[in-house]
Amino acid sequence: MGDMSSLWHAAGPSIALDAPGERDGFDVAVVGAGVTGLTTAAMLASRGARVVVLEAREVGAAATGGSTAKLSLLQGDRLHRILGLARRDAARAYVEGSLEGMRQLRAMLTGTDALQSRTAVSYANGPEGAEALEHELVAAAQLGLPVERGGAESLPFETAGALQLADQAQLHPMAMLAELAAQLRSQGGTVVRASVEHVRVRGRRVEVETDAGSWSAGVVVLATGSPVPARGTSALLSAHRSYAAAYRTAGPLPEVMALSVDPPSVDAPSRSLRTASVGGEELLIAGGPGHAVGRHDDPRRLVAELDEWVRALWPDAERTHVWSAQDYRTPDRLPWIGARPGSRGRVLLATGFDKWGMSSGAMSAVAMVGRISGDEPDWARSLRRRGTTTVAVGRLGGMLAATSKADAVALARTLRPAPEPAEGEGALGRTGLRAVGTSTVDGTTRRVSARCPHAGFLVQWNAQERSWDCTAHGSRFAPDGTRLEGPTACPLKQLAAQG
Repeated sequence: MGDMSSLWHAAGPSIALDAPGERDGFDVAVVGAGVTGLTTAAMLASRGARVVVLEAREVGAAATGGSTAKLSLLQGDRLHRILGLARRDAARAYVEGSLEGMRQLRAMLTGTDALQSRTAVSYANGPEGAEALEHELVAAAQLGLPVERGGAESLPFETAGALQLADQAQLHPMAMLAELAAQLRSQGGTVVRASVEHVRVRGRRVEVETDAGSWSAGVVVLATGSPVPARGTSALLSAHRSYAAAYRTAGPLPEVMALSVDPPSVDAPSRSLRTASVGGEELLIAGGPGHAVGRHDDPRRLVAELDEWVRALWPDAERTHVWSAQDYRTPDRLPWIGARPGSRGRVLLATGFDKWGMSSGAMSAVAMVGRISGDEPDWARSLRRRGTTTVAVGRLGGMLAATSKADAVALARTLRPAPEPAEGEGALGRTGLRAVGTSTVDGTTRRVSARCPHAGFLVQWNAQERSWDCTAHGSRFAPDGTRLEGPTACPLKQLAAQG
């Protein structure tokens, strides 16, 4: 189960890729076929632009196809935390942009089965969570959102308080992507498989070099979670991995999308709840456990704890799918929507969605389409020119220190001979002076360099997903070193098996 399949992939529509066709003369090339990339591409194509989307794997292969897919502006207790890190005008721009992105995405999905309206609920388990809700209620009022008390009545447990925001939505992300791809293609756009290796500005054009050849466009949009390739920008982001599962149960299901706000602990773990209609059956989706990428000894424990929590509330629950997604956080927890430094505005990027990719992805699409078309919204301009605060700079320092510590922990594990792990396991070791990652999956033992090619930091084994995950910037690799996702454009170097 190296690359876990989400419920959305298993039960969603199949989205074929197009033949490459022409490679020159595009107005815009979009890298990444997730919510940000396909929404941007479909909007641009509807305005008459000639657009190609380049996707390294499959449509929705990364965060969009692995999310819990909530389209909401009640995001736990995030608004008041943003106000503590960013200027108020930037927070207001974030809310305004999110509302506009959500409005436009919902309009694009009208008449499809990709979206269901739901009330969003943030709830607390204990006094710390209840205090956070009070701060969030004040923040929502300051930012003009009609958040109200209540909403936890359909949850199967007692709470210490709850807030609700009506008329939000839950999505079937693969159905959404299928509709966006159809809209793009109806306007002449294409979605092609190609893994990007280099993006270079050459005069008034941008050249995109991939493993499938080169494309040329007037503007390139990097919509891949962590922009690829982006050695500088990735240092300003922290990568986080989250786990979710779907369950079949005869018990009553929540009528809302719910998210806890308490600081994660054994007694009050972080939890997310929603439902999904699949094949005429209503399933429970639970999520919440997560970790910084490459910095958990064994994520299988997080999935086991999620199972235990669900079955304590729904004793007959049968898990049907388990999966994960990766997202990125900026120091001030606001999305980064702008131009890659040094690109003269010809390479745009959107990242740092902090686990709220549906609303932030749609907002980013509106912002980038406006900038490309010459009618950038005021809120988008405010977001990209927001600068930083002293508190956010302090958080960046903490992020960099945590990266150094994680690499040091991994380094200590390489100071021993390279082992031969049991089935499903992986371990770091050393062969001569080389740090080596060795794993055994499906009976095959493989050895790869333990140094991520992106910036030279060490990787760690993720036993839940059977992948090598970089401790620094979130790049992930299959057991044979193949790149899965993250800011690197290269695989891990494969090494010969020990004789």
